[in-house]
Amino acid sequence: MGFFDRLKSGLEKTRKSFTEKIEQLVVGYATIDDEFLDDVEAVLLSADVGVKTTVTLMTEIRKGIKAKEINTPEDLQPFLQAKISAMLETGSNMLNVAAEGPTVIIVVGVNGVGKTTTIGKLGQYYSEAGQKVMLAAGDTFRAAAIDQLEIWAERTGAELIKHSEGADPAAVAFDAVQSAKARGVDILIIDTAGRLHTKSNLMEELKKINRVIGREIPSAPHETLLVLDATTGQNAVNQAKIFGEAVQLSGVVLTKLDGTAKGGVVVAIKNELNVPVKWIGVGEAAADLRPFDPKEFSRALFGDK
Repeated sequence: MGFFDRLKSGLEKTRKSFTEKIEQLVVGYATIDDEFLDDVEAVLLSADVGVKTTVTLMTEIRKGIKAKEINTPEDLQPFLQAKISAMLETGSNMLNVAAEGPTVIIVVGVNGVGKTTTIGKLGQYYSEAGQKVMLAAGDTFRAAAIDQLEIWAERTGAELIKHSEGADPAAVAFDAVQSAKARGVDILIIDTAGRLHTKSNLMEELKKINRVIGREIPSAPHETLLVLDATTGQNAVNQAKIFGEAVQLSGVVLTKLDGTAKGGVVVAIKNELNVPVKWIGVGEAAADLRPFDPKEFSRALFGDK
């Protein structure tokens, strides 16, 4: 199965809660009236596209009706698909790469979202693309995170920089950047702690890591990626807001899209936070994590071939 087919399969639950419900509405109504529009709004909210995005889309739908772009219920789905595609395609989803020297990627996110596993999969993706990869175990709060990253480094052939449990994460980042420059590494991926219950300490820690990296490589970090679990729906949007207050996020990695009916959160993140989704995961295998393609996602969401 190619990635598009895996994506389409992974979005099946979301499609059933969203596009198939839209299709059922279209069949159930002969004309467009207020009741029909109320039902459309309810479907959008249930798919976790968020209140703000739902309001935006409903405004566009009403404009479309007024402009005679939507004349019958059957016109709604292609109209909605076009609007959602346009939302996802605004801004750049491209990955930032250093002009020279190592590209530094910081990965943030709360515990339990699959952050360390995502780093391993990113390492494998870049290794398979012929890049020399280094991983840095900056989540020194959890010994398991260091061990987990070590396993991924062995599996993918990446180099690993680690200190002991409880070490200063900024010191790990410093050593990693120095080593990456000295060893001609192409991609350096740095793990970080995910302790939101000590939010202020965590955020100061992230800022310190950024300062240390920026002193050694002025343009770094080139990417600060937030890992979110799609199954948490709107809670993922709230997490993105909290992390966005502490660090400048360049993009989101949305995992576990295959296990949820809340895939509409992709649209909510892009529209409400103006942070691009750069990677999506639709399964357990390393090959199931891939760069986000807005057009491909939209086609898969609406069940296109």
